[in-house]
Amino acid sequence: MSTAANFPVRRFRLTVAYDGTAYSGWQVQPHHPSVQQTIEETLKGIVGHTVKVHGSGRTDQGVHARGQVAHVDLTCRMDAAAIRRGLNARLPQDIRILKASVARPGFHARRSAEGKEYRYFVWNDATVLPDKRFYAAHVYRPLDVAAMRKAAAFFEGRHDFASFTANPQRVVETTVRTVFAFTVAKKGKEIVFRVSGEGFLYKQVRSMVGFLIRVGEAAEKPEAVKELLESCAPRKARVPSAPAHGLFLWRVWYRKKELKKRA
Repeated sequence: MSTAANFPVRRFRLTVAYDGTAYSGWQVQPHHPSVQQTIEETLKGIVGHTVKVHGSGRTDQGVHARGQVAHVDLTCRMDAAAIRRGLNARLPQDIRILKASVARPGFHARRSAEGKEYRYFVWNDATVLPDKRFYAAHVYRPLDVAAMRKAAAFFEGRHDFASFTANPQRVVETTVRTVFAFTVAKKGKEIVFRVSGEGFLYKQVRSMVGFLIRVGEAAEKPEAVKELLESCAPRKARVPSAPAHGLFLWRVWYRKKELKKRA
């Protein structure tokens, strides 16, 4: 274990993958295990001082990640490769550090982000495979993929997503967001909803997917998305939230000037 004395403070950027099944979410919560807390406690044991890990955004209980990005300030002699090796040797197997690098001092995992991509997985069959049960929502009714594609296109662009977000119990300055692209693809029994945007509101992705599933089941018409967006009304029961375990934070991207420098 390295000590904090006589070493400069450096900011490290981490790309994190995790299975969210066993966690209350990304963010530290009293009396509940979280991904953030698990990484912080593990890092403290490696570098010998208390650390604060900042993620690109929160993920809810049961939500997974392939490309969560975080930054942390460390005072130690270790290089980025050693930090990554040390973390992966000590973290539980449901959390992996995919990449680690020294970041520029101004880099911030959340504020520097230019966009995010989420993917939501649905297993559309009478029976869900056992290995899919924690990583895809099970919908047994046949879904009309063409109708869902048509509906998803209405989400693209800049809109007020008040009808597709839940109350986060904190102040939100605006519910206007930009969705860059929203696609729906089917391969075999699996349907993948892929959405990218500048950023997303609390439960926005799960609300959008939940409503698209209703469209796929013929409970709503594709044009109803446009109607709800234009209403700017708070979300109601008409817009269900898809189960958390089908959702993955897939990747986060940044401005070129914030890219990692050589360690």
